[in-house]
Amino acid sequence: MNLHDWIDELCDALDVEIDLDEALVLDVAKDAAENVDRSAAPITAFLLGYAAARSQGAPDQVEELAAAASDLALRWDKSPDALEEEDEPEVDEEIELDDELESV
Repeated sequence: MNLHDWIDELCDALDVEIDLDEALVLDVAKDAAENVDRSAAPITAFLLGYAAARSQGAPDQVEELAAAASDLALRWDKSPDALEEEDEPEVDEEIELDDELESV
């Protein structure tokens, strides 16, 4: 039995009809597990599902909710300095040097 079969059977058992983007849910769960705590993954997936149900399961809204959950997980427990460094654009020093040499 594969994941798709499991989802189909679970939806039948729970009397749920939904077009599930399992990759999205798995990505959010992975972000929570890796950046917060392993046990945060199922809790995050459950809460994402609850929030999605409250928004009537609109795909665009579910994607926004998933992005918010992933963003929170990726920023979790980081210092303000680390978050600031992430927000700064990366500068390619090699390109800058090449530009300076061309203008000489």
